[in-house]
Amino acid sequence: MTTPLLSLTWTDHVTGHQGFLVVDRLVRGVASGGLRMRPGCTLDEVTGLARGMTMKEALHYDPEARYIPLGGAKGGIDCDPRDPAAYGLLVRYLRAMRPYVESCWTTGEDLGLSQDLVDRAAAEAGLVSSIQAVYPLLDDEATARRRLTDAFAVEVDGIGLDELAGGCGVAESVLAALDLAGVPYAGTRVAVQGLGTMGGATARFLTRAGLTVVAVADIKGTVFNRAGLDVEALLAARDAYGTVDRSALRPADRELPGDAWLSLDAEVLVPAAVSYTIDTRNQERIRARWIVEAANMPVLPAAEALLAARGVTVLPDVVVNSGTNAWWWWTLFGDIGADADEAFAHIRRSMRALVEQLLSRAEADGISPRAAAHALVADRLPVIADRFGWYR
Repeated sequence: MTTPLLSLTWTDHVTGHQGFLVVDRLVRGVASGGLRMRPGCTLDEVTGLARGMTMKEALHYDPEARYIPLGGAKGGIDCDPRDPAAYGLLVRYLRAMRPYVESCWTTGEDLGLSQDLVDRAAAEAGLVSSIQAVYPLLDDEATARRRLTDAFAVEVDGIGLDELAGGCGVAESVLAALDLAGVPYAGTRVAVQGLGTMGGATARFLTRAGLTVVAVADIKGTVFNRAGLDVEALLAARDAYGTVDRSALRPADRELPGDAWLSLDAEVLVPAAVSYTIDTRNQERIRARWIVEAANMPVLPAAEALLAARGVTVLPDVVVNSGTNAWWWWTLFGDIGADADEAFAHIRRSMRALVEQLLSRAEADGISPRAAAHALVADRLPVIADRFGWYR
């Protein structure tokens, strides 16, 4: 792994909390990657996430598309987003990072932060936009910005399109894997950790495709129903942090401990909450055939090796959850318009093709899907560098 182009640690003079920014590399002078806020966030974590963003961008390179991949970056703040001091901390962080946001780092929501909150804090910090560094690369900035604004205003069943795009991509990754394995959707059981933006949308799309979501886990514990949960009711009963109001549960729904989702009878596990969830100890409890990484870095490498030895396939985050980032750029650069049907069709088509490439490469080379993702990136990066240049 190469050394990141830029790595810095910032300490807030008011609270003492630390924030981090890592730019893994630049393509055409710009890098893309969200900003997360969680207690215990570290520079090492942000460094890994920034490298993952470089991979996500490269994996979606299409020489025929208007969207041209950027470099990878990531920001992080070590603070509980529920802390009353969190918003002021976010504003001060963005004010400190303003030179980078203005010149080379495009960012947005990630774990612990909503896009609305990032936008409000960015404006208070004196920024034009959290993605303003990409504006000079647009052919028609005014039209592109209006198209993205219109897309963020689109709602589907009362939920913003921006909150659904990533989950659509995760769900399509699951469906593509099932199709390649010849496994029918009906009767396939799913357990989801995290019912926030990504996990909630994933559960919705999988349920509508005919799969059975038997468990969802949040900060209060795991909600389980062997016959299947009422996903729509749970989504309607969650708060801004993805925590479900237990008064909305049905009589047959059971409350289990927080980590129970790992060991339930389910063919598919979708960790969609925090990093480093599955380790060498708790992996022994997993019975699923597939783990689909909707969160960033939820399976530790040593645990993944043990899972592979037991026949459990891990679909890596750099592919599975890349739809959110790609949707932003497909929309901004004009590959798709501000329309939900068009967006979902493009996401499904692109994610399915990528997952099929991933699993075909893994089978052909006798390697893991994650190693196959690295191989696909290694194929693409020299092409991107030759055409557009990079700095690393």
